[in-house]
Amino acid sequence: MTEKFIDRLPAPEIAGVVIPWFTPADRPTPDRLLETSGLVEALGCQLGFVRPDQVRNVNPSYLLSGGILDRMAQDLKDANCTIAVIDGALTPVQQRNLETRLGLKVIDRTGLILEIFGLRARTKEGRLQVELARILYERSRLVRTWTHLERQRGGSGFLSGPGESQLEADRRLLDDKIIRLRRDLDDVKRTRAVQRAGRRRSGTPVVALVGYTNSGKSTLFNRLTGADVFAKNMPFATLDPTIRKLQLPALGEAALIDTVGFISDLPTHLIDSFQATLEESLQADLLIHVRDRSSAAELEQAEDVMIVLERLESESGLTLPPIIEAWNKLDAVPAARAEAMKSFAASEVDPPAVAVSALTGEGIDDLIALIEGSLLQGRLEVEIVLGPEQGRARAWLHQNGEVTGEQADEGGASRLIVRLSAERLGQFKSGFPGLLSEGA
Repeated sequence: MTEKFIDRLPAPEIAGVVIPWFTPADRPTPDRLLETSGLVEALGCQLGFVRPDQVRNVNPSYLLSGGILDRMAQDLKDANCTIAVIDGALTPVQQRNLETRLGLKVIDRTGLILEIFGLRARTKEGRLQVELARILYERSRLVRTWTHLERQRGGSGFLSGPGESQLEADRRLLDDKIIRLRRDLDDVKRTRAVQRAGRRRSGTPVVALVGYTNSGKSTLFNRLTGADVFAKNMPFATLDPTIRKLQLPALGEAALIDTVGFISDLPTHLIDSFQATLEESLQADLLIHVRDRSSAAELEQAEDVMIVLERLESESGLTLPPIIEAWNKLDAVPAARAEAMKSFAASEVDPPAVAVSALTGEGIDDLIALIEGSLLQGRLEVEIVLGPEQGRARAWLHQNGEVTGEQADEGGASRLIVRLSAERLGQFKSGFPGLLSEGA
C-alpha cells in the first residue's frame, strides 16, 4: 500500500512593498530597492513586488494618496500577497487605516526591522534588547489595538470611559515590562563593565568592527580571527555581539568584537535598546569602520554609520576611539577600480584605510599592520635601565609593553627601549618605583 503524506507546512508569506518618497532628494536609488528587497527576504518572505512611489499629496489618514493606494491594493491582490510593507514611517492611525483598507497585515520600516531582529536574536542579551525595542514600539501604537473602545460620552468629568481605562491599563502593563527589561539590561551592562575591566587589567587591546549592515563585517571577522560566526549576504546576519582573539605580530593577543550592522533610518527604539551592546564599540581602543566599496550608496552608508556613532557618543558621554577604515569587497569591483582604491588607500587618507577583500583575503596583512600601528600610536616610548637583579621588571615590560630595543652593558645592566600605554606606564611606575626618571 502506498503511503500518502500530507504537506502541513504553512504557505510562505508573500510581501508587497511600496517605498514612498516625497522630494527629488529622497527618491530611492537602485541600492535602496535592493536593500529593501534584502530586508523582506531576511524576514523569510517571498517578494511579490517592490516599487518606489512619489507621494505628491500626503493623505493624513493613509500617508499614500488615493491613486497610489488603489494601485497598491490591486498589485497586492494580483501577487497574492499576505503582507503589505510601507518602507517608511507610519503613524499608528495610518497603519490601522491601511490594514482596514487593504485587508492585510501592514508593517512599516521600523516594524520590518524589528521582525528581523526578533528572528536573529540568539543570546539572552539579544532577546532582551529585541523585546525592549518591540515593547517601546508597541507602546506608541496602542491605538491600533483599542480603537473600538473609545471614551464614552457622559458621566462625571473625572471618570474615564472604558476605552481610555483599557488603554491606561495596557500602558501600565507595558511600562512594567519596560522597567523589568531595562533592569535586566542594566545587569548586562554591569557584566560587560566587569569584562572590560578584566581586559584592561590584562593589557589586552580591544578592537571593534562597525559598519553598515551587509558590508561584510562578519566575513572580515572570520578572516581576521579564524572564527566561524554566521556570515551571509543579507541584512542583519549578525545581531548578537561576538568577541574572539586576534593575534597581532608585535602586540600579541587583542580582542576583536563583531557588532550589529547599522542601516539608514535606524529606528530610535533599536538604538536605545541596543545601547548596552553598541557602547562596546565606544569603549574599544580602536574602531574598524568596514565599508562596502562595491555599493553605489557607500558614501551615504558611511554617513549613516557615523551619525549613529556620534549620537551614541553624545548620549553616553564617552569619546569615540580612533577610527580606521577597511574598504571591503575588492573582489566585487572592476580590476581597474580595485587598483585605484588600493593606491588611494595607501596615500595619506583620513581616517587611515586599507582596501581589502574579506572573501579572498586580499589586503588582510596590510589591515593587520594598520591595526597594530594604530594601537601603538597612542603609546609612549621610554628608555629604562635595569640591573641583573631586576628580572621581574624586565618580564613585566615584555608582557605589558612592546620592547623595541634591548642592549646589555659590561656590568650586566640592560638598557631597554619600551613602548607603553599611558595606563601601563603609570602601573610600571607604581609597581617598580625608582626605575624611571622623573621626566618619563
